Amino acid sequence: MTPAPAPGRPARGGRAPRGMRRVWWGVLVVLALAVPPGVPPVALGGAVPPLPTGTARPAAAPLPASDPVRVRASSIGLDSGLVPLGLTERGALAVPPDGAATGWYTGAPTPGTRGPAVLAAHVDWDHEPGPFFRLHALAPGDLVGVDRADGTTATFEVQAVRRYAKDRFPTAAVYGDLPGSGLRMVTCGGTFDRAAGSYTDNVVVLAALVDPGRGPV
Repeated sequence: MTPAPAPGRPARGGRAPRGMRRVWWGVLVVLALAVPPGVPPVALGGAVPPLPTGTARPAAAPLPASDPVRVRASSIGLDSGLVPLGLTERGALAVPPDGAATGWYTGAPTPGTRGPAVLAAHVDWDHEPGPFFRLHALAPGDLVGVDRADGTTATFEVQAVRRYAKDRFPTAAVYGDLPGSGLRMVTCGGTFDRAAGSYTDNVVVLAALVDPGRGPV
């Protein structure tokens, strides 16, 4: 997914015809092989820059497992409910059923526990902005809060926002193991390929669990 389209403007290259199946609107496309449940999707990928390790705020200790229910990021106006996502029959990460909610991958750690939690959402849907319409506008140091079913909030500090061609999806950077708690947010962006019915790139946000009360506001 490419850098998401600028606010109020369609993605470069225009939008697909209204009659095209809605599932292609801003859909997260991860090329994958069939894998058993609980195993991260396998995607094509190449060399990527080293994962960022630092944050402006102190790292927080991982939390006990608890399902996420909502994701918020005030810097981009994000406030979205969360729905569980599994894998398709082909082993690819499923996508949210519409543009109203963000999905969390149930085969990955829940947000706040050790390892990389993975969220995915549409960049747009049926000519309307999706939950991750402005994901590209997050910047290092921004905070993302994930409300959890146990009443706690896991707060993550954005470390990097990166763009990849879909056939170079950084599988290891998104699904690879971590010593602490991380968050990966993925959506589509870039040029809309009318022939393929999808965007050409992925936008991937990398973030780490921090103590929100100790550091920049």
